[in-house]
Amino acid sequence: MKDYLIAAALGVIMTLNTLDVITDITLGVPRWHIIEEGVIVLISAIGFVYLLWEMRRRSGEMKVLAHNLRNADQQLQDITEGMQRARSRFSETIHQQFLAWGLTLSEQQVAMLLLKGLSFREIAVVRETREKTVRQQASSIYAKSGLDGRHAFAAWFLEDFLGVDPASEVSPDKTETAA
Repeated sequence: MKDYLIAAALGVIMTLNTLDVITDITLGVPRWHIIEEGVIVLISAIGFVYLLWEMRRRSGEMKVLAHNLRNADQQLQDITEGMQRARSRFSETIHQQFLAWGLTLSEQQVAMLLLKGLSFREIAVVRETREKTVRQQASSIYAKSGLDGRHAFAAWFLEDFLGVDPASEVSPDKTETAA
């Protein structure tokens, strides 16, 4: 809006000064005064044209940015939907594994909270039970799953999602250094 006001002001200045120069020529005003006002008209015209060109250029950029933003929003929506589907499938896989291990419903709830990273105390608060009960249920979960504790339990579900362990691959540079 500010650009339009400035462009309009420059247009008015240019028009009025042009009319003034024409009037001065007909009245026989000294040449230096006509040249001076002519320069003002020329500078106003250059500013007016430049401002219009700049506004058009920025308008085009805004259209491109709006288009890119719509594309990015759609990509984000696609990713979000994909992530929701992946979370749902992962959750179902976890649930199936809990059933395969023979976990009770209470143990499944505790196991899911363990996977989410809650402490025994936090799980006890969420489930409105004692911390000792949660510890016993966790021990039962580890025994039924054949895993040795919280870290092994979480790793069992995550290791398939992680790529190749970088430490297990030896780069050519490291083999030369070690030799």
